[in-house]
Amino acid sequence: MATNPYFNAPITPARPRMFASTTAKILWICVPVVTLGLASAVPFVVAAVKGVIKPWLAGAYIAGEIAVFLVALAVSPKEDDAGAPFAGFLMVLLIITAATHTALLDSDRISVGK
Repeated sequence: MATNPYFNAPITPARPRMFASTTAKILWICVPVVTLGLASAVPFVVAAVKGVIKPWLAGAYIAGEIAVFLVALAVSPKEDDAGAPFAGFLMVLLIITAATHTALLDSDRISVGK
């Protein structure tokens, strides 16, 4: 009996998935929103541990989150509250960006960091 390399080839594993269900996806998207940005890098660290994304991308999110918090604290409201709108705007941008990118973790169209 002849062997065929197409029949005997090992099956390549599928790319690991971040979300097991739609409910899990919704809960993970809510993490940056509910924690007001304090845990915006957590979904990316979990995705890196699961092998969904490369670890450098999770590191970039951690560094970005720290940078946003440092800038927001540096321009935080003083006695005259001049920096309050900018600091709040930075936090809202962090929350929206993290929630959007968390929703895109399982997208096959996105190939950066995978």
